[in-house]
Amino acid sequence: MSHSRFLMCPPLHFGVEYIINPWMESQLHATDAKVADWQWSRLHALLSERAEVTSLAAVAGLPDLVFTANAALIYHETAILSNFRCPERQPESPHFAKWLRADGFAIRTLPADVPFEGAGDALFDRNQALLWFGHGMRSDIAAKTYLEQFVDVEVQPLRLQDARFYHLDTCFCPLEGGYLLYYPPAFDEAGNSAIEARVPWNRRLALSCEDALNFACNTVNIGKSVILNHASRELVARLNEYGFEVITTVLTEFIRAGGAAKCLSLRLNEA
Repeated sequence: MSHSRFLMCPPLHFGVEYIINPWMESQLHATDAKVADWQWSRLHALLSERAEVTSLAAVAGLPDLVFTANAALIYHETAILSNFRCPERQPESPHFAKWLRADGFAIRTLPADVPFEGAGDALFDRNQALLWFGHGMRSDIAAKTYLEQFVDVEVQPLRLQDARFYHLDTCFCPLEGGYLLYYPPAFDEAGNSAIEARVPWNRRLALSCEDALNFACNTVNIGKSVILNHASRELVARLNEYGFEVITTVLTEFIRAGGAAKCLSLRLNEA
């Protein structure tokens, strides 16, 4: 078993109860609780086979609490708490903070007027001392200054420009060994230039639109395993070529709300 450790939250109160991203449009009250529970349990089992998984209790009235990646950015023993941009999600923060504090993390916060959405928008590179920071949709570029104070690595901002890919982890996934899954059209020209400058061409895996829309970037990477909702045969072959084991597990109920494997889990031992 890997030394990796993750936080998940069961989908007891999950559903599409409001619309705060394009995936939720036309999906109001369309989720199936039994299917969601089965899909989440399957993901939980796959992660538990490879890592330690701990749980946050579900809370009535907070349907997106299940997306624990948005709780905070974890750096060593510090949790940099999210400031949710959307009012619908703001009540989640006290629950995340209480759990993280009880688990031994020192809580750091940004000013209330600086939106920042945790490990949904801030991802550590797996091969260099670098934090990739997505902004322009949910997190504000102003958060970069605070992140630089809280983490002892360089912060590389990437502007998101497609509303379907509203968090960095929906279109960008650093992998072990310095490999990268990403969807170039989700980023502006400056962002793509930064990615190309920092990640060698033979370690960049640019996704097709089909794979991106199936949330192939929203992957949990544990060692040489990548766990995701769906990948095309071409993407599976490319990942296999780089030495990765591809494990697909259907997460379609959660995609209705704009999340998949990575969104449903928060890695608790980062950097």
